[in-house]
Order: sequence, then structure tokens, then C-alpha cells
Amino acid sequence: MRVEADLTHAEVAKRLEWSTGKVSNIETGVSKKPSVHDIRGLLDVYGVREGPMREALLELARKSRERGWWTKFSDVVGEYPALEADASHISTYEPLLLPGLLQTPDYAALVTRASLVRDPVDIQRAVDARKQRQEILTRSDPPAPEVWAVIDEAALMRVESERGVYREQVQHLIDVAEEPNKVTLQVLPMASGVHAGLRGPFVIMDFAGPLAGPVVFIETDMDGLYLEDDEEIDRYRRLLTHVQTAALPEDASTRFLKGKIAA
Repeated sequence: MRVEADLTHAEVAKRLEWSTGKVSNIETGVSKKPSVHDIRGLLDVYGVREGPMREALLELARKSRERGWWTKFSDVVGEYPALEADASHISTYEPLLLPGLLQTPDYAALVTRASLVRDPVDIQRAVDARKQRQEILTRSDPPAPEVWAVIDEAALMRVESERGVYREQVQHLIDVAEEPNKVTLQVLPMASGVHAGLRGPFVIMDFAGPLAGPVVFIETDMDGLYLEDDEEIDRYRRLLTHVQTAALPEDASTRFLKGKIAA
């Protein structure tokens, strides 16, 4: 915006009675949490008056000074929940584990122990973090995101030997699928054979507003990869379309799940 306004750092600093270093630090991200007042001043100087871009930037400045709930769980959830909490639409494919947003506490504890976490306190913190994340599904302000989850049957079979956990988790998926909410749930059965999602899980997050483009998240053992290039986004949208097509429709998926616990 400064370049478009044909202004130098020195000219901006003079108009706002700042140092040139302050202007540069805000632009380069050295100033991690610029004040709303400072951002408003820059927008005024750059001629960005009323409109969605101005309001979006001011809102970002406000939010940058808030501490999200995930900061106290940063050692167990990484930075992903910050994006998940702001997303307006979340599409996820999981071939081996169930999506965190749909996990029961006992299932979350089981998979946390399987990831070599042994301390009961750390396991409980991971479970608590999952429960906090899941609150976005029932919030009203801002509206809960629309979630479309495709789950491979292998993710269910993985915990079938833990019968109590398995039955509770499958029933929870049935309940979520039948609730009048914004979650669309599909099961991709083993009978579908080889399909486009065999290379691994991914999440596509879309955001409302003019500033944030879509992000693909690929989880790793430590945190994850965040992809934002248009070609990468397009690639994963095509993969999502293929796994959605290979999976059972929503109603058939619910019947499939009911058959799992009726057996």
C-alpha cells in the first residue's frame, strides 16, 4: 500500500511523526503485534478509507493482540488450531486416524499414548486440547465452520480391538452425522480398492474475507506443512473430489457406521 501510494519510509515516518525504523519494522514483521492505532494511522496516510480491506486489516490488528486458547497447549497442538479456528470451511481426508474434530476423549487418549506419550498429565492435556478445538463446531459467533470429513474405513478398523473405545467412537460419528449441524461425513470403505487418497491425510481450510486465501495442512509428527500456492491448492482440491467420489454418500455412510456397531 505504501508503494502504491508512492511514498518512501521517510515520508511516511515524517507524516506520522515516527522513526523510519518503526515503519520498516511493521512492514517486515519485526513488530509482531502493531497497535490498532498504528495500523489506522498507516491506512490513513495510504489513503485506504472505509471499506472491507480497511476493516479486515484493523480486525487483524485487534486479533493479533489476543491470546488464543491454544497458546497454553502449544506444545501438543502446534499452530494449526489458530487457522482452524478462523476457517469458514474445513475439508479433511483421513486414511489412518479420525479427524481431531470428531474424536472422542477416549479415542484421543488412545492415539496419544500410541504416539509414545507416556505421562498421564501430558495425555490429559492432549485430550483437553482436542475438546477445546471441537468447540468451534457448536459456536454461533463467529458461525461454526462447515466441515466435510472423508474417513477411510481403515481409520475405524485401527481401533477395533479396543472394543469399548471403538463402539463409543463409532456411535459419536453416527451422532455427528445425524445432528442438524454443518458436518458432512463420508466413509471410504476398503471395498473401494485403490484410490487417489492413498498417499496420506490432508486438510483444506478456506477463510471468509478478503485477506486470507485457502491453506492445505499436512500433519507431521512434530507439527505439519502449510501449503498456499495456487497449484498446490488446486492439486489437493482435485484429490478431495476424487476421495469424495470414491466414498459412500452421506446417508449410506451413516448406515455403514450403524452396521459396524450392530455386528
